[in-house]
Amino acid sequence: MAKILGGITTSHIPAVGNAIQQELYDDPYWKPFFDGYPKVHQWIKDNKPDVVVNIYNDHGLGFFLDQMPTFAIGAAHEYKNEDEGWGLPELDPFPGHPELSWHIIESMVSDEFDITSCQELPVDHGFVVPMQLFWPGAPHNEDMPKAIPISANTVQHPIPTLKRALDFGKALRRGIESFPEDLKVVVLGTGGLSHQLDGERAGFINKEFDQYCLNNIAHNPEELTKITRMELVEKAGAQGTEFLMWMMMRGALGDNVTEVTRNYHIPISNTGAGTLLLECA
Repeated sequence: MAKILGGITTSHIPAVGNAIQQELYDDPYWKPFFDGYPKVHQWIKDNKPDVVVNIYNDHGLGFFLDQMPTFAIGAAHEYKNEDEGWGLPELDPFPGHPELSWHIIESMVSDEFDITSCQELPVDHGFVVPMQLFWPGAPHNEDMPKAIPISANTVQHPIPTLKRALDFGKALRRGIESFPEDLKVVVLGTGGLSHQLDGERAGFINKEFDQYCLNNIAHNPEELTKITRMELVEKAGAQGTEFLMWMMMRGALGDNVTEVTRNYHIPISNTGAGTLLLECA
C-alpha cells in the first residue's frame, strides 16, 4: 500500500526560478528565503520519497481563462516544461507515474470529485520551481521521485472554497493509500502566500493573515475553512487565493501531523513567501 510521508509548502514565483539559475543563494535579498530549505532537503534525503504529488496552479501554459478546469490531474508518462516568457530555461521532461495517476483519478471520481484527466500536460513555473527548490538540479537530481501534477483553479472565479480544497485533499489521501504498490509519497502545496500583482492593490502583502494561516494549517485546518472565497481575496490578495492549494495538501496528510520546519519571509517579488514541512504521524 502506498504511504504518504508528509507535505511541503513553498512559493513558486518565477523570480525564484531566475534566482536558482543565477545561483543567488547567498545574495542578501535572497538568502533569507533560501535559508528555509536545508532542513527540507535533509528530510527528503532521509526519507527518499518515490512519488511527489505536486499541487500547483497553471498560469496559462496548459490551460487558459477560456478553458479552466477546477481540478486537473496529470496521467502522463512525462511532463514537458515549455517557455512561458519569464526568461527561465526550458528543462528536460519530468517523469510521471501514470499507474498511480489513473488510480487516483478513479478514486477521486468515486468520491464524487469531477476531475479533468490529462494524458498530456505542459508544466510551468508553478510546478517546476518547487521541484527545483526541493530537488536541486531537477529533473536530473538522482533522488528526484516520479511526479504527479495536480492543477487547481485559483484564477478564474468561481474558485473552489477552502473547505472544498481540504476535502479534495482528504479524498486524495484515500486514493493514494488504496494503491496496492508499496510507494512513499510526498505531497506539495505550492503558491502564495499573500500577494497581489495588479490593480489598485498591486504589491499588497498581509503578514498578519499569512501568520494566521501558518499557525492554523497544521493542527487546526478546519478553522481556515471558515474563510470565504471573497474574504480570501480581500485578506490575501488576488493571487493569494493560491493558499487553497496548501489546504489541498493539508487534507492529504490526515489528522495528526508534526511540524518539522517553517520559514516565512517578505517580500520576495512582492510575495509573502512561506515554507512549511509537515510530517505525517
